[in-house]
Amino acid sequence: MSLKKSGVLIATALLLASCASKAPKSLVTPLPPVAKHPLATTPAKNTQPVRGIWLATVSRLDWPPVNSVNMSASLRISQQQEAMRNKLDKLKSLGINTVFFQVKPDGTALWPSKILPWSDMLTGTIGQDPGYDPLQFILDEAHKRGMKVHAWFNPYRVSVNTKPSTTAELNRTLSLHPASIFVLHRDWIRTAGDRFVLDPGIPEVRDWITSIVAEVVARYPVDGVQFDDYFYSETPGSALNDSQTYRQYGQAFSSKADWRRNNTQQLIEQVSRTIRQLNPNVEFGVSPAGVWRNRSFDAAGSDTRGAAAYDESFADTRRWVQQGLLDYIAPQIYWPFARDAARYDVLAKWWADVVKPTKTRLYIGVALYKVGEYSKNEPDWTVNGGVPELKKQLDLNESLPQINGTILFRESYLEQPQTQQAVNYLKSRWGQD
Repeated sequence: MSLKKSGVLIATALLLASCASKAPKSLVTPLPPVAKHPLATTPAKNTQPVRGIWLATVSRLDWPPVNSVNMSASLRISQQQEAMRNKLDKLKSLGINTVFFQVKPDGTALWPSKILPWSDMLTGTIGQDPGYDPLQFILDEAHKRGMKVHAWFNPYRVSVNTKPSTTAELNRTLSLHPASIFVLHRDWIRTAGDRFVLDPGIPEVRDWITSIVAEVVARYPVDGVQFDDYFYSETPGSALNDSQTYRQYGQAFSSKADWRRNNTQQLIEQVSRTIRQLNPNVEFGVSPAGVWRNRSFDAAGSDTRGAAAYDESFADTRRWVQQGLLDYIAPQIYWPFARDAARYDVLAKWWADVVKPTKTRLYIGVALYKVGEYSKNEPDWTVNGGVPELKKQLDLNESLPQINGTILFRESYLEQPQTQQAVNYLKSRWGQD
């Protein structure tokens, strides 16, 4: 999956007061009183705990098969579809009931969009029609198996690198309909984390992202929409240069950090409102970094020393829960019980306390990718194949009534040799014959 101010004590007191009483009033605009077409009703939400998995398409990490793009069209389609069916069958046998499927890995789409070009993950070429609709395919196949699908979006990423070959391929989309946003709005594009990204401070960028989500929610029977943790995503050697945007739009804010957090806040508000107006049965959630803020910076934070979403991604994730903007939050708590800087139990309980006075459901993201892998700082992942650590995490999740499920990161690790003891354990705990 990712400072101090003079008035922090006053702000902290206010935050604690608001948390101790009742959750703040929701900011979500109610549905309009009159609708031309009544929304289709769906059965009441299943109260079964979420047993989920992330299925990544960026860089073909989980799907489609890497070698499928080099085949003829008919072979490519059959191999990609067969691979998806096999994955869903395995997930079903393990007791997984929800798939978080990455439909927008970058500035491209895994459905026939009128806004984004086709993803090169499917064919090797941006904009090339794969010959079928992958999003509709997984929805049909998963629903047939009684499983839910959440459309997972990376909102701001345009590419995974800034190589000349990548730039050339993006430029070649100019003649396509739709073309890449990279060529349609070069003024929206920045570099950060050695990737091309959209500048979150530009209002039209947020409108554009919202329209992409709206396209999917309006056209597909998705069970949910999820944003990952990539809001402002920088690295020390590749920071996002939004100084000009800040001068244009941020003068009302006391700091650039506050302005950036407000930009992320506005995106979440817009998307939340849009989904609820289009179809209130579609769940909207975010999967942020596991740490909101560390207590050393904010008395309302967790007793941790990890990278904090509030300070590094400029995402005030706790506030979104309190304001009723999210149906669920799925923090990535990718550390074991023994990791002192960010203990699993400390963070899971902190988040359980955050959601307690609200209607937001809490699903915990668990680090399947670490299971069975040697780590000097986290040796428990290799003890007995990682099963004892995984068992402790699942036991805690099921023991706290505020935790409504677990999501594993990520699907292809179910096939790795080092995770097989853990996979067998999952099957015995969750699985179906």
